[in-house]
Amino acid sequence: MSRGAVAILVAALGAGAVSRAGAQELEPRAYSPNPTGANFVVVGIGRSTGDVVTDPSLPFQDVEAKLNQPTLGYSHTLGLFGRSASIGLGVPYVWGSVEGSVGEEARRITRSGLADPRLRFAVNLVGGPALDPREFAARRPRTSLGATVIVSAPLGQYDPAKLVNLGTNRWAVKGELGVSQPLGRFAAELYAGGWLYGDNDDFYGGVRREQKPVATLQAHVVYTIRPRLWLAGDATFYAGGSTTLDGTPKNDRQQNSRVGLTLALPVARRQSLKVTWGSGFTTLAGGDFQTIGVAWQFFWFN
Repeated sequence: MSRGAVAILVAALGAGAVSRAGAQELEPRAYSPNPTGANFVVVGIGRSTGDVVTDPSLPFQDVEAKLNQPTLGYSHTLGLFGRSASIGLGVPYVWGSVEGSVGEEARRITRSGLADPRLRFAVNLVGGPALDPREFAARRPRTSLGATVIVSAPLGQYDPAKLVNLGTNRWAVKGELGVSQPLGRFAAELYAGGWLYGDNDDFYGGVRREQKPVATLQAHVVYTIRPRLWLAGDATFYAGGSTTLDGTPKNDRQQNSRVGLTLALPVARRQSLKVTWGSGFTTLAGGDFQTIGVAWQFFWFN
C-alpha cells in the first residue's frame, strides 16, 4: 500500500517558499491509484545547496545557499463519485544560509521559520475506481489518468524589507494532469500542468510584483523490485514565470530542467522510507542546485 504516499506534500523542495521551487518538483507515483479510507503521516527533511533561493528580479549574483527543510504532511484517501481521490496538507519549515553579492558588496544572511503551506486535492479520472483495501489488493494494474489541484497559501514568514524570504506573500494555484502506464515491473509516467500566481502587493522596496504562469512537465520511469520496494528515474522541465515590478518587465523568464532519483524502502508493515536526490540539468534563470531528502511514512486505515 506504499503507493498511498503519493498524496503527501513532501516534494524535495516543497512549498515554493524560498523562490520558484514549486515548479521544480520531482514526484514519481503521484497518480498511482490508492485504496479508500487510508491515512498517511509523513515526516521528511531535505537539504538543498547551490543557486536555490535566487529570485531573478532581485539583485543577487553568485549565490550559494545551504537550506534545510523539514516538512510535516498528512493525507487521506476517499471515494468521490465512484473514483479514488485524496486530500492532503503539507507544512514546511526552513532554516539555512545564503551567500551572494549585491553589486560589489558580498553578503551572507541566515533565515529560519515557517514557509508557505500547501493544500492538495487529487482525483483519478480513468483507471482508478474507489476500492476498499481488500478490493484494491485484488485489482490488476492498468492505465490511469488523474488530475490535481495544489493551493499554496501566503502564510510563511515574510518581511518586505528583506531580500530573501521564506514566504511569498501571495497565493499560487497549480493544476495538473498525469498519466501512469504499467509495463510489467516497470511503469511510465507523464504529468503536465502549470502554476498561476497572485500578485505580491508588498514586494521588496515597496513595489508590486506580478508573475506570469509557469508551465511544468514531469516524466518518470519506475521499477518495482518487490511490493513497496521501488526505484524511479525522474526528470522535470519548466518554462515561463517572467515578472514585472510596478509594471516594469524583468528579463527573468525561466527555462530550466532537473533530473533525479527516488528510492522507496519498506521498514515495517505500516512504515516506509523514501530517499530522493535531484540536480539541475539545464538552467536559464536560477535553479542550478542539488538536493537530497529522506521522508518517513506511517499509514493506517479507518
